[in-house]
This record gives sequence, structure tokens and C-alpha cells, in this order.
Amino acid sequence: MAGARDAGRAAATGARPGKRRRGPEPEPEESSLACAAAPSLRDDGDSGLSETEESVFSGREDPCSDSSEDDPAEGEDGVSSDEGHGGTENTTGQQVQAGSPPPRTEVASVQGQDEYAEDSSDEEDIRNTVGNVPLEWYDDFPHVGYDLDGRRIYKPLRTRDELDQFLDKMDDPGYWRTVRDRMTGHDVRLTDEQVALVRRLQSGQFGDGSCDPYEPAVDFFSGDLMLHPVTSRPADKRSFIPSLVEKEKVSRMVHAIKMGWIQPRRPRDHTPSFYDLWAQEDPDAVLGRHKMHVPAPKLALPGHAESYNPPPEYLPSEEERLVWEQQEPGERKLNFLPRKFPSLRAVPAYGRFIQERFERCLDLYLCPRQRKMRVNVDPEDLIPKLPRPRDLQPFPTCQALVYRGHSNLVRCLSVSPDGQWLASGSDDGSVRLWEVATARCMRTVPVGGVVKSVAWNPRPTICLVAVAAEDSVLLLNPALGDRLVAGSTDQLLSAFVPPEEPAAQPARWLEASEEERQGGLRLRICHGKPVTQVTWHGRGDYMAVVLAAAGHTQVLIHQLSRRRSQSPFRRSHGHVQCVAFHPLRPFLLVASQRAVRLYHLLRQELTKKLRPNCKWVSSLAVHPAGDNVICGSYDSKLVWFDLDLSCEPYRVLRHHKKALRAVAFHTRYPLFASGSDDGSVTVCHGMVYNDLLQNPTLVPVKVLRGHVPTRDLGVLDVAFHPTQPWVFSSGADGTIRLFS
Repeated sequence: MAGARDAGRAAATGARPGKRRRGPEPEPEESSLACAAAPSLRDDGDSGLSETEESVFSGREDPCSDSSEDDPAEGEDGVSSDEGHGGTENTTGQQVQAGSPPPRTEVASVQGQDEYAEDSSDEEDIRNTVGNVPLEWYDDFPHVGYDLDGRRIYKPLRTRDELDQFLDKMDDPGYWRTVRDRMTGHDVRLTDEQVALVRRLQSGQFGDGSCDPYEPAVDFFSGDLMLHPVTSRPADKRSFIPSLVEKEKVSRMVHAIKMGWIQPRRPRDHTPSFYDLWAQEDPDAVLGRHKMHVPAPKLALPGHAESYNPPPEYLPSEEERLVWEQQEPGERKLNFLPRKFPSLRAVPAYGRFIQERFERCLDLYLCPRQRKMRVNVDPEDLIPKLPRPRDLQPFPTCQALVYRGHSNLVRCLSVSPDGQWLASGSDDGSVRLWEVATARCMRTVPVGGVVKSVAWNPRPTICLVAVAAEDSVLLLNPALGDRLVAGSTDQLLSAFVPPEEPAAQPARWLEASEEERQGGLRLRICHGKPVTQVTWHGRGDYMAVVLAAAGHTQVLIHQLSRRRSQSPFRRSHGHVQCVAFHPLRPFLLVASQRAVRLYHLLRQELTKKLRPNCKWVSSLAVHPAGDNVICGSYDSKLVWFDLDLSCEPYRVLRHHKKALRAVAFHTRYPLFASGSDDGSVTVCHGMVYNDLLQNPTLVPVKVLRGHVPTRDLGVLDVAFHPTQPWVFSSGADGTIRLFS
């Protein structure tokens, strides 16, 4: 850095050879006047940039900073004349107007001379006087500090890119010893002595090369015994008088020993102590202090078979001996054959003794052992805390009525909206209408085929029953109860006016004949394919039908008021088992064998796909609030879904031993039931809360039995009474039972 700082001094000396600076330097006021004159001459052609910014962008130094450095020639007497100053100002102005570079370039051109030629100072010339100020503060300025005279030290112009630097590195053999001075921004080339110093410091050696760290030590005092002492001063008197301070210390120690505060050292016991490796595993032993230590397993004690004179029942026969020899070593119960000897002397040496001892040693240190922490848990604590069934009443508990009349298994049933009438369909080809309170069959309607599904219209002002038989859906008016309701139903059906140009529909709507009208039939919807299910919308105008056919026409939706049919889907996602309308929203739930899909009918898009994780869904029911769904499956599972929670099952109930055929929700009470092929009906309490943070409470409360399984079929359908906590069930034994 001294060489970099003295470069300006050597350049100035080379610019003015043979002249001495006798007089004092010009005053700061004159230099400031010279600086102020320069920008006034440039204001006309300048674009508004300051001197500092122009020096940064143009690569030229600020003329104000070097005006005092390149003063004009002084007189012989050392005093500068006024004319000389005036000439300096004019010259500066002419240089600026002509666009010539400032005098700083002349100084830079002389920097190639030896920088140490005129250096007579022993101390380092500190050129940058900013001190300990962080150099990052000058990042946004064109200069990097100030020299001893207070002038700015400008950063060198660096317009060379990486390619130029690489070429310099290749062409210049001394490029590796060039470093950048952070205080001035210039590049400094290290000399051989400086490079050697850096290498010594990097290798951990002394900076001075002539220093020998291992030179022999010189003793200041010799070890020879001298005749005369070093000093012949006589001894002091106090060396012969007892010390009072030591006397006080001794008295304190004696007092501490008498009080027992200081104990005398006990004599060491020189008896050798040995560590017993095979000590007993008692709590005081070393191994006992390790809590996770597992003792090695003990060998089994020998029995009668190991005796040299075993009982006769332990000696193997010839057949057992042959079987033992043919077995693998791992399959043998004993790894030896019991033998009988007349005395202990006659017992020969055991041939596998060393091998078994070696295997025992391997077992002791190679066999991994771990401690199994025993958890003392009360089995009753593992059972979830559920309310008692007695606190969840009312729910059906016993069989009240049995409806008999069908000659074959009863597949389906449905209850009227007022709960007074019951409709049932059977394989005997008839639909029977029952009075709920008396179990009396009020009417029998033959349909000429197996009845797969029966659904009573949920609207109280319409007396209509939909029956799925063979490939048709029959709409019956049973004419039970209020005659005004039955008459208004006929008027509603007869008020339909067919359009002039009927559109193509996937089903045909046919009026019933006079003879069929007397039997209660009003309309017949023909599909051409077997119908497996029919269900009504909550408003009573739409109904959904499931067909036993492959393709996208498995599900059809019929509108009663317009007598129009449509297929809502363009493609099929498997074999459809059953469908159900959402009670509050325009949703349609379609249950296939593996999944339950929720479709938005207005948007015509799939909203959610439920994965029951069971094998073949058999039945489906929607909670009256619409946020929960239950599914029954043929692998004896009842799956509860919370639509607001997840697409995975919230709870899986396994209360039945055989396949589930039907599930149902109660419209008013927190009850749901399931019927299975084992002949039982399980009633559960299912409370759904309005608080979304509280999960539903599912508690099985009663198992109802009464149906006799026939042909491996039990309960085929279940339905709740709309107003009472009663449940109806139809079975393969041809009966319908009411549990209340």
C-alpha cells in the first residue's frame, strides 16, 4: 500500500524535476475559486450532470480535486504572483472548453516510474485517511477516500470484462501475484519478498525468515556450585523471630481439627479389588443398576430322557428311530435319541458336547433381547364410553304385529306418508295393501310378475304407489283413506294434455284400460328392460328408476306432471345397485358396487365420490338432514359417511354375521336400522348434531329377531313408521313384522 500511496508523490516529482517547493502551498480559498471557475465554463454544453457524476461516467477525474496538486511554476523567491494564479485559471478554462483531459492524466502517465526512487521516509505513508470506516459506505460514490491533503481518491475506471481479464491472465506471467488494494482500488503487484512472507504465514511459520524457533536456550544462571553467595547481605532479624501470621493460621487449623471440621486422611486399602463378571443380578450389583438389562435365558433342566437309565416309555422303538433319522434337524422334538446304560461308567463321551457349548455361547451374545414393557390396562377402559340404551329411548324393542298373506318371499315394502297404510310386494306377483294398526289386508293387486320395488308417493295430497314389476313401473291409486285425496289424484293424472309432437324418450307412458283402472292401475311406464328399483323425490313429482342393463341408461328420471323421461348420464361407472334423492338439495346419489357418487342435477356434474371400502354395496339411505349417508354391503358391513367430513367412512359397523339387504333412517327420531340375511334387524341410535365440531353418536340399542331364514335369505327390506318409533321388516319367510 505504501508503493501505491507514494506513486502520486513520485509522479509529481518526475513532472517537476529540479524544483523545490520553498514557499507555502496555495490557500484553500484559491483552489476553491479555481474549482468554481471550471463548471461555469461547462454549463453551456453540459446536460445537467454534476462534476462527480461526469467524472464517474466519462472516466475522467474531478478537476477540482487536483487543482492544487498541479500548480503553475513558482518563482525563485517561493512566492506565487497574482499573474501566475490568473494564468492558471485561464489555462484551466481553456482545457475544459477544448475538451482536453485534466492534469490528473499526466500524473497517471508518470506512475510507471519507480515508486520508491524518491521515498526517503522509513514509516509507511498512509495515503487513504478514512480510518476504520467500512468501505461499503463508498459503494455509491465515485471516490474511495481522501489523501493526506484532503483531496478525494477516485476509484480507477474498470471497463474490462471477464474475457479481457482472462486474456490478461494468460498473457501476463505475473498476474497471479497481483492483488487489489481495497483502500485505494488500484491493483498492486506483490514482490518476491512479499510473496515469500505470505507463504510463510500460510504455513504457520514466523514472518521473519531469519528467525530460528529452535535455537539452543542459554541459561542465565549456571548449575555450578559457587564458593561465595550471590549477595553477602546479612540475614534479617525477622527471619529468627516466629511469625505472628503463621501462628494465627496454625491456631485456626488446630481449632478446626478439635471441632471435627478437618478429618485426618484415612489409610489406603492396598487389597486388590476384582470385578466379578458373573455376579448375581441383584439390585446392588453393577448389572442390576442398568434398568434395561435383560438377563440371559436359562437352560432347561434335564429330564427323564437325558438320564443314562431312562424309563422304558422314553426309549424309542425301531420305527420311531427310523422316523427320527428321516426328519430334518429343525423338525425333531429331541436333538438326541435316549439310550439306556447299565451304569454311569458305561456312558461314553458325548460327541456333540463342544458344538452345543459353542452354540450356547453364540446364543448368549448374538441373540437380540429386548425388554417388553407390560402395560397394566383395564379391559373396561378400552371400551368407548357410550350412553346406556335405556337413556336413548324411544326405540322399537319387541314384535307387535305379523302381517301374513303372501305366499312367497316379500322383497319390498313402503309406508304411506300418514303412517296408516302399508304396501308390500312379493315374488308371488301381487302387491298387498295393509292397514298398519290391525294388520288387515285391505287390497290385493295382481301385477303379473315379480315385484322388485314398491314406493309410496311422499306427498300427503297424492295417493299414489309406484310398483316396479318386470320391465314396467306401475302407478296405482289404492283409493284408501280420504276419498277427496284419491279423487284429486285421479284429476291430476287426467289433466295431462299430450303434446302435438311427442319427443323421443327412453320410456313409454301408457294409459291403463278400463278393466285395469278398476283394479287401481292408472299409468304404466314401459322401459323394455327389467326394473330393479323405483324411488320418489321428496316433492312427489319426480321418481328415479334403476334398470338391470349395461350402459348409461341404467338410471332414468321420470316427471309425473309432464309424463317425460330422461337419462341423466352419458356413460356408466359400473353396475348400479340403487339410487336415492337428496332430501333438501338437488343431488342424486348413485351407488355402484364399489363406490357411491353424488351428482348435482342442476349443474350436471359429479360433486363427490364416496369410497365405502366394502365388497358390493347392496342398499343406501340418506339422513333426513342430508349430511350423512349409510350403506349396507354384502360383506356384512354397515358404513356411515359424513359428507361434510371426508369421502372415507366415518364409522364401519359390523353387527351382522351375513349380508345386509336393507338400511333405513327414521324421519323424526335419531334412529337407523339394518336388515340382514341372518334374520335379524339391528336398530341403532344415530344422533347428528348441528355443531360441526361434534361428531355423530352411533350406539347400537336393540337386535330384533323374528324372521326365519329361508333359502339362505333373511330380512329383505326394512322401513320406519313416519311418525312413531316403529320399524317394519319383510322377510324370505313370506311375512311382514312390526316391531314397536
